[in-house]
Amino acid sequence: MTDQRLIISPEKFDAVIFDMDGVVTRTAHVHSAAWKKMFDHFLNELATRQGKRFEPFDIATDYTRYVDGKPRYDGVRDFLASRGIELREGTRDDDPYEETICGLGNRKNFYFNEVLEEKGARSYDSTVRVIKDLKRAGIKTAIISASKNARKVLASAGVADLFDARVDGLDAEEMGIPGKPAPDVFLAAAKKLGVAPRRSVLVEDAQSGVEAGRAGGFGLVIGVDRAGQRAELARYADVVVDDLSEVRVAPAPRERTTDALPSALDRFNDISCLLKRKRPALFLDYDGTLTPIVERPEDAAISDEMRQTVRDLAGYCTVAIVSGRDRRDVEKLAGIEGIYYAGSHGFDIAGPAGEKMEFEQGKDYLPALDNAEKGLHQRLDGIDGAQVERKKFAIAVHFRRVAESDRPQVEEAVDEVLAVNPGLCKTGGKMIFELRPDIDWHKGKALSWLLQKLDLDRRDVVPIYLGDDLTDEDALREIENQGIGILVRDEDRPTHARYALEDTAEVRIFLQTLCDYLEELNTS
Repeated sequence: MTDQRLIISPEKFDAVIFDMDGVVTRTAHVHSAAWKKMFDHFLNELATRQGKRFEPFDIATDYTRYVDGKPRYDGVRDFLASRGIELREGTRDDDPYEETICGLGNRKNFYFNEVLEEKGARSYDSTVRVIKDLKRAGIKTAIISASKNARKVLASAGVADLFDARVDGLDAEEMGIPGKPAPDVFLAAAKKLGVAPRRSVLVEDAQSGVEAGRAGGFGLVIGVDRAGQRAELARYADVVVDDLSEVRVAPAPRERTTDALPSALDRFNDISCLLKRKRPALFLDYDGTLTPIVERPEDAAISDEMRQTVRDLAGYCTVAIVSGRDRRDVEKLAGIEGIYYAGSHGFDIAGPAGEKMEFEQGKDYLPALDNAEKGLHQRLDGIDGAQVERKKFAIAVHFRRVAESDRPQVEEAVDEVLAVNPGLCKTGGKMIFELRPDIDWHKGKALSWLLQKLDLDRRDVVPIYLGDDLTDEDALREIENQGIGILVRDEDRPTHARYALEDTAEVRIFLQTLCDYLEELNTS
């Protein structure tokens, strides 16, 4: 594991979600003592009644293995099952001294509150420093806990106001979501923050917590080893630390905007310097990059000069067109042999040697897309200029030719169809709305897959991506640190691109300049 994995950067992550006990607050000793007191009292009475030897609750093994990080009643249930003890479930209102699952859980809670009132809770200074650094960097924070006492503990430790969101045992009960190792509580926190799990870091000290982080698809799972269980945490965590003093937060970068980007043509010498030591892999958007934006999508024809330039480039490096169009559609329109095509924002990929990949999960959404297509045709039938374009894994609604006064009706129709087709999401582009599967797949994922599949995810390769639209930002972000992102300039907005070109005419000049340079490099 390299030190790089221990840097949390706002360029890569939007949020960090912390477990409470053992990560933010020092209450693990209070919890473990309460669990031991409750179980030892119960086990001793049970052994006496049955005439068996008393085997006490072991904090070193039983606590971490069966109860740490879990909702109270789940912890009771799992530990008793490990001893082969069966009890009635009971109800949440059971007396703390009633011998039911809920009764024992309530007794543990009674003991916990006794100690908390007496001694109070403290926080880990190193964790608080990291949280404050995250806030300065613009990274959101949330805290989760299986405990129904979480709010009391956070207030006692003086850290309740450090977090943008909280999901605790009371919230989980109200939402009806399961505890760890199910990822639901963390996913609920990410949803409250409005962030994607893949753009979020999860910090946990319990085995069940890091397992939940892996299951939830979080971008980075950090295990904090406070109890000598590094090997167990490492089974699911991406990295294990002894304390969060080992984690650094990168400062927020200055935001780049399209108007401030330098020209890729003016800076071609800088680009060529990289290519003297490394080989390029070229990825191109189609509409707005290789062809001008047109009113009707079927009229977007690539020029013969552009086609020949791309064809020539394929002789010197790997070339792929990554488009929101259907793969077969863009393949037919481009008409260039010897390159890769990724259609439907990467849901459908094919290569020159017959390689094919469809994102399998996307197929589950085809019935919903079929239904949404019918609904859109019905609702947009009376709006002049509105055009519904069905792709295999998406539906685009074009409104470039719709009167300004009618455009709100177009979005209203799209939203109505979206509301009755769960599992789809709405995205936008240049004069379009698009419905597609609400799953973690986009041009950036497709680009990453291609780089890995073609053995191009290596230090001697420079990925170059050219695009013009908001949907291209996922791909530009994917290569931001190791590649060259170039945006065809339109409106001024934040971007992950490094350079800009003014229009498709400049795109062709840049590609021809690149081709000439690679030819010279290849013959020298």
